[in-house]
Amino acid sequence: MKLIVGLGNPGNQYASNRHNVGFMCVAHFAKKRGWSFEKKEGLARTAHGKLNGEEIVLARPQTFMNASGEAVKKLTVKYHIKPEDLMVIHDDMDLNLGIIRIRQGGSSAGHNGIESIIYEFGTANFIRLRIGVEHPSEAFTKRSTQVIGHVLGDFSDEETGVIKEVINEVDLALTTIVSDGLDCAMNRFNKSNTSPPPRSNRLLECDEVNG
Repeated sequence: MKLIVGLGNPGNQYASNRHNVGFMCVAHFAKKRGWSFEKKEGLARTAHGKLNGEEIVLARPQTFMNASGEAVKKLTVKYHIKPEDLMVIHDDMDLNLGIIRIRQGGSSAGHNGIESIIYEFGTANFIRLRIGVEHPSEAFTKRSTQVIGHVLGDFSDEETGVIKEVINEVDLALTTIVSDGLDCAMNRFNKSNTSPPPRSNRLLECDEVNG
């Protein structure tokens, strides 16, 4: 079984925020397959289905971002989820808009949702799909008010066009992890931070990429 968690804040007022791109990704993944978030399990809304014979649980924590780990821990205990079977999708200001980075393990890099999951889950060795939302401006400073205002702000119309393509790309990346493994997905979808946003029409097989 795989547990795929999209991070965000519950409530309509946050729905289009940069911080909620994880919610957007799991919502798209579920809708594309006809799954619905009809269950409330512990501190999360969940959707269930199968992908290539693998049991999948999608989750949107209802705890708000800073306490995401509380919801994730309840689900990992209930479903006996191993670190390598937990995938977490979240925003990342250190990546340019639309850049996807997939990795297993590592620090929270200051992301409060990831930090909460590491604390509650007891390990950092789970899979993360980071989606670039970039810094608010070239004159960015690390004042907390600027950080909060940026991540809790909505995507602009131009940014929304990029993010829609990236959400499709994340869907493909998740499918690749489940079907072909983490290494294959990293080879296909990880890009440098100077690359243009990935496009959802890149459907090369892993052996084509590696060869």
